[in-house]
Amino acid sequence: MRRSSLASRWWRVLATSSRQRSLLWRISVPVACACAGLLATTSMVNARGTDLRGGRHSDLIDLVSAQRQKVSELRQQTETLQQRVDQLTAKVGGEKVEAVQDQLAQLSTPAGLDTMTGPGLVVALADAPRDQLVPEGANPNVLVVHQQDIQAVINAFWAGGAEAVSLQGQRIISTTGVKCVGNTVVLQGVPYAPPYRIVALGDVEAMYDALTRSPEVANYRAYTAAPYNLGWKLRQGDDLVVPAFSAPVQLQFAQPAD
Repeated sequence: MRRSSLASRWWRVLATSSRQRSLLWRISVPVACACAGLLATTSMVNARGTDLRGGRHSDLIDLVSAQRQKVSELRQQTETLQQRVDQLTAKVGGEKVEAVQDQLAQLSTPAGLDTMTGPGLVVALADAPRDQLVPEGANPNVLVVHQQDIQAVINAFWAGGAEAVSLQGQRIISTTGVKCVGNTVVLQGVPYAPPYRIVALGDVEAMYDALTRSPEVANYRAYTAAPYNLGWKLRQGDDLVVPAFSAPVQLQFAQPAD
Protein backbone atom coordinates (compact mmCIF):
# COMPACT_ATOMS: atom_id res chain seq x y z
CA MET A 1 0.00 0.00 0.00
CA ARG A 2 2.77 2.42 0.90
CA ARG A 3 4.67 1.67 -2.31
CA SER A 4 1.52 2.12 -4.36
CA SER A 5 0.75 5.43 -2.67
CA LEU A 6 4.25 6.71 -3.23
CA ALA A 7 4.18 5.66 -6.86
CA SER A 8 0.83 7.32 -7.35
CA ARG A 9 2.08 10.56 -5.86
CA TRP A 10 5.23 10.39 -8.02
CA TRP A 11 3.24 9.99 -11.22
CA ARG A 12 0.93 12.87 -10.24
CA VAL A 13 3.96 15.09 -9.71
CA LEU A 14 5.39 14.06 -13.10
CA ALA A 15 2.07 14.66 -14.81
CA THR A 16 1.72 18.10 -13.21
CA SER A 17 5.29 19.01 -14.17
CA SER A 18 4.71 17.81 -17.73
CA ARG A 19 1.54 19.86 -18.05
CA GLN A 20 3.34 22.93 -16.73
CA ARG A 21 6.18 22.48 -19.21
CA SER A 22 3.67 22.00 -22.01
CA LEU A 23 1.79 25.13 -20.99
CA LEU A 24 5.05 27.06 -20.70
CA TRP A 25 6.12 25.84 -24.15
CA ARG A 26 2.79 26.83 -25.71
CA ILE A 27 3.12 30.32 -24.22
CA SER A 28 6.83 30.87 -24.87
CA VAL A 29 6.75 29.93 -28.57
CA PRO A 30 4.18 32.60 -29.59
CA VAL A 31 5.91 35.17 -27.40
CA ALA A 32 9.27 34.41 -29.07
CA CYS A 33 7.71 34.65 -32.53
CA ALA A 34 6.04 37.94 -31.63
CA CYS A 35 9.35 39.35 -30.37
CA ALA A 36 11.11 38.25 -33.57
CA GLY A 37 8.41 39.89 -35.67
CA LEU A 38 8.67 43.08 -33.64
CA LEU A 39 12.44 43.18 -34.14
CA ALA A 40 12.08 42.60 -37.88
CA THR A 41 9.42 45.30 -38.17
CA THR A 42 11.52 47.77 -36.16
CA SER A 43 14.55 47.10 -38.37
CA MET A 44 12.48 47.57 -41.51
CA VAL A 45 11.04 50.88 -40.30
CA ASN A 46 14.43 52.18 -39.20
CA ALA A 47 16.12 51.08 -42.42
CA ARG A 48 13.42 52.59 -44.69
CA GLY A 49 14.61 50.43 -47.52
CA THR A 50 18.32 50.97 -46.90
CA ASP A 51 21.06 48.69 -45.68
CA LEU A 52 21.52 48.82 -41.90
CA ARG A 53 25.02 47.40 -42.14
CA GLY A 54 27.50 50.23 -42.13
CA GLY A 55 30.24 50.57 -44.67
CA ARG A 56 28.38 49.25 -47.67
CA HIS A 57 27.69 52.74 -49.04
CA SER A 58 29.47 54.88 -46.53
CA ASP A 59 30.82 57.23 -49.16
CA LEU A 60 28.08 59.52 -50.50
CA ILE A 61 30.01 60.28 -53.67
CA ASP A 62 30.35 56.56 -54.46
CA LEU A 63 26.63 56.09 -53.86
CA VAL A 64 25.74 58.96 -56.16
CA SER A 65 28.09 57.64 -58.85
CA ALA A 66 26.66 54.13 -58.61
CA GLN A 67 23.07 55.34 -58.90
CA ARG A 68 23.97 57.65 -61.76
CA GLN A 69 25.68 54.80 -63.63
CA LYS A 70 22.62 52.58 -63.13
CA VAL A 71 20.28 55.24 -64.47
CA SER A 72 22.62 55.87 -67.41
CA GLU A 73 22.52 52.19 -68.35
CA LEU A 74 18.73 52.14 -68.17
CA ARG A 75 18.55 55.22 -70.36
CA GLN A 76 20.76 53.61 -72.96
CA GLN A 77 18.39 50.64 -73.03
CA THR A 78 15.47 53.04 -73.42
CA GLU A 79 17.16 54.83 -76.31
CA THR A 80 17.84 51.51 -78.03
CA LEU A 81 14.21 50.48 -77.68
CA GLN A 82 13.04 53.89 -78.91
CA GLN A 83 15.20 53.56 -82.00
CA ARG A 84 13.58 50.20 -82.74
CA VAL A 85 10.14 51.75 -82.31
CA ASP A 86 11.07 54.58 -84.69
CA GLN A 87 12.34 52.11 -87.28
CA LEU A 88 9.17 50.03 -87.09
CA THR A 89 7.03 53.18 -87.25
CA ALA A 90 8.87 54.35 -90.37
CA LYS A 91 8.16 51.01 -92.06
CA VAL A 92 4.44 51.30 -91.40
CA GLY A 93 4.10 54.53 -93.37
CA GLY A 94 0.76 55.90 -94.46
CA GLU A 95 -0.64 59.41 -94.61
CA LYS A 96 -1.87 59.42 -91.01
CA VAL A 97 1.47 58.23 -89.66
CA GLU A 98 3.36 60.81 -91.73
CA ALA A 99 1.04 63.58 -90.55
CA VAL A 100 1.62 62.63 -86.92
CA GLN A 101 5.37 62.46 -87.48
CA ASP A 102 5.36 65.94 -89.04
CA GLN A 103 3.45 67.28 -86.07
CA LEU A 104 5.88 65.64 -83.67
CA ALA A 105 8.82 67.14 -85.55
CA GLN A 106 7.34 70.63 -85.19
CA LEU A 107 6.72 70.20 -81.46
CA SER A 108 9.94 68.39 -80.54
CA THR A 109 12.05 71.55 -80.23
CA PRO A 110 9.61 73.54 -78.05
CA ALA A 111 9.09 70.42 -75.93
CA GLY A 112 12.82 70.11 -75.30
CA LEU A 113 13.31 66.90 -77.26
CA ASP A 114 16.06 68.32 -79.49
CA THR A 115 19.63 69.29 -78.61
CA MET A 116 20.25 73.03 -78.81
CA THR A 117 23.43 75.11 -79.04
CA GLY A 118 24.13 78.80 -78.88
CA PRO A 119 25.05 81.73 -76.63
CA GLY A 120 23.96 81.82 -73.03
CA LEU A 121 24.92 81.90 -69.35
CA VAL A 122 26.32 79.32 -66.96
CA VAL A 123 25.75 79.50 -63.20
CA ALA A 124 27.48 77.17 -60.71
CA LEU A 125 26.19 76.83 -57.15
CA ALA A 126 28.25 75.09 -54.46
CA ASP A 127 28.16 74.38 -50.75
CA ALA A 128 30.44 76.29 -48.41
CA PRO A 129 33.94 74.81 -47.97
CA ARG A 130 34.15 71.76 -45.71
CA ASP A 131 36.25 73.64 -43.16
CA GLN A 132 33.78 76.54 -43.04
CA LEU A 133 32.65 77.17 -39.45
CA VAL A 134 28.98 77.79 -38.77
CA PRO A 135 28.55 81.39 -37.61
CA GLU A 136 27.42 81.72 -34.03
CA GLY A 137 23.66 81.45 -33.75
CA ALA A 138 23.23 80.43 -37.40
CA ASN A 139 21.56 77.29 -38.75
CA PRO A 140 24.08 74.87 -40.35
CA ASN A 141 21.69 74.53 -43.32
CA VAL A 142 22.72 77.99 -44.51
CA LEU A 143 26.05 76.50 -45.59
CA VAL A 144 24.55 74.18 -48.24
CA VAL A 145 22.74 74.69 -51.55
CA HIS A 146 19.05 73.86 -51.36
CA GLN A 147 16.38 72.95 -53.86
CA GLN A 148 14.87 76.44 -53.75
CA ASP A 149 18.24 78.01 -54.58
CA ILE A 150 18.50 75.97 -57.77
CA GLN A 151 14.89 76.68 -58.68
CA ALA A 152 15.43 80.40 -58.11
CA VAL A 153 18.19 80.50 -60.76
CA ILE A 154 16.22 78.35 -63.22
CA ASN A 155 13.06 80.45 -62.78
CA ALA A 156 15.07 83.63 -63.30
CA PHE A 157 16.42 82.24 -66.56
CA TRP A 158 12.89 81.39 -67.72
CA ALA A 159 11.75 84.88 -66.75
CA GLY A 160 14.61 86.27 -68.86
CA GLY A 161 13.38 84.44 -71.94
CA ALA A 162 15.66 81.40 -71.89
CA GLU A 163 15.07 79.06 -74.83
CA ALA A 164 16.64 75.98 -73.20
CA VAL A 165 17.93 75.19 -69.71
CA SER A 166 19.87 72.23 -68.30
CA LEU A 167 20.94 71.22 -64.81
CA GLN A 168 23.91 68.88 -64.37
CA GLY A 169 23.71 68.11 -68.08
CA GLN A 170 20.02 67.18 -67.99
CA ARG A 171 17.41 69.13 -69.94
CA ILE A 172 14.81 70.98 -67.89
CA ILE A 173 11.28 70.88 -69.34
CA SER A 174 7.84 71.83 -68.05
CA THR A 175 7.36 68.55 -66.17
CA THR A 176 10.81 68.46 -64.57
CA GLY A 177 10.92 68.43 -60.78
CA VAL A 178 14.05 69.27 -58.77
CA LYS A 179 13.96 67.47 -55.43
CA CYS A 180 16.28 67.79 -52.46
CA VAL A 181 17.04 64.46 -50.75
CA GLY A 182 19.42 64.82 -47.83
CA ASN A 183 22.43 66.78 -49.01
CA THR A 184 21.96 65.76 -52.65
CA VAL A 185 19.59 66.86 -55.41
CA VAL A 186 17.58 64.29 -57.36
CA LEU A 187 16.72 65.13 -60.96
CA GLN A 188 14.79 62.66 -63.12
CA GLY A 189 15.60 59.94 -60.60
CA VAL A 190 19.36 60.62 -60.64
CA PRO A 191 21.06 61.93 -57.46
CA TYR A 192 23.65 64.67 -57.86
CA ALA A 193 26.13 66.14 -55.41
CA PRO A 194 27.27 69.78 -55.56
CA PRO A 195 28.47 71.84 -57.31
CA TYR A 196 25.32 72.33 -59.42
CA ARG A 197 25.87 73.63 -62.96
CA ILE A 198 22.97 75.39 -64.67
CA VAL A 199 23.21 76.26 -68.37
CA ALA A 200 20.71 78.54 -70.13
CA LEU A 201 20.56 79.47 -73.82
CA GLY A 202 18.99 82.70 -75.01
CA ASP A 203 19.40 86.46 -74.90
CA VAL A 204 22.35 86.94 -72.56
CA GLU A 205 21.50 90.49 -71.48
CA ALA A 206 17.84 89.68 -70.78
CA MET A 207 18.73 86.60 -68.72
CA TYR A 208 21.40 88.50 -66.80
CA ASP A 209 18.93 91.26 -65.98
CA ALA A 210 16.44 88.64 -64.78
CA LEU A 211 19.06 87.15 -62.48
CA THR A 212 19.86 90.54 -60.95
CA ARG A 213 16.14 91.35 -60.48
CA SER A 214 15.26 88.05 -58.79
CA PRO A 215 14.85 88.52 -55.01
CA GLU A 216 15.39 84.79 -54.45
CA VAL A 217 18.71 84.86 -56.30
CA ALA A 218 19.70 88.02 -54.40
CA ASN A 219 18.91 86.22 -51.13
CA TYR A 220 21.20 83.33 -52.10
CA ARG A 221 23.99 85.67 -53.18
CA ALA A 222 23.85 87.37 -49.79
CA TYR A 223 25.25 84.13 -48.35
CA THR A 224 28.11 83.87 -50.86
CA ALA A 225 30.22 86.30 -48.85
CA ALA A 226 31.83 85.77 -45.45
CA PRO A 227 31.03 84.32 -42.98
CA TYR A 228 28.96 81.82 -45.04
CA ASN A 229 30.90 81.54 -48.33
CA LEU A 230 28.41 79.65 -50.46
CA GLY A 231 29.66 79.07 -53.99
CA TRP A 232 28.53 81.30 -56.89
CA LYS A 233 30.06 81.48 -60.34
CA LEU A 234 28.56 83.17 -63.39
CA ARG A 235 30.03 83.20 -66.87
CA GLN A 236 28.96 83.78 -70.45
CA GLY A 237 29.43 81.32 -73.30
CA ASP A 238 29.03 81.58 -77.06
CA ASP A 239 28.73 77.90 -78.03
CA LEU A 240 26.98 76.30 -75.08
CA VAL A 241 25.14 73.01 -75.47
CA VAL A 242 21.89 71.99 -73.84
CA PRO A 243 21.11 68.33 -74.56
CA ALA A 244 17.74 66.96 -75.53
CA PHE A 245 15.43 65.63 -72.84
CA SER A 246 16.16 61.91 -72.68
CA ALA A 247 13.86 60.63 -69.94
CA PRO A 248 10.37 59.30 -70.75
CA VAL A 249 7.73 62.02 -71.05
CA GLN A 250 4.94 60.97 -68.70
CA LEU A 251 1.76 62.99 -68.34
CA GLN A 252 -1.05 61.76 -66.13
CA PHE A 253 -3.35 64.74 -66.69
CA ALA A 254 -3.17 67.03 -69.71
CA GLN A 255 -5.48 69.38 -71.53
CA PRO A 256 -4.87 71.12 -74.86
CA ALA A 257 -4.29 74.85 -74.59
CA ASP A 258 -6.88 77.15 -76.21
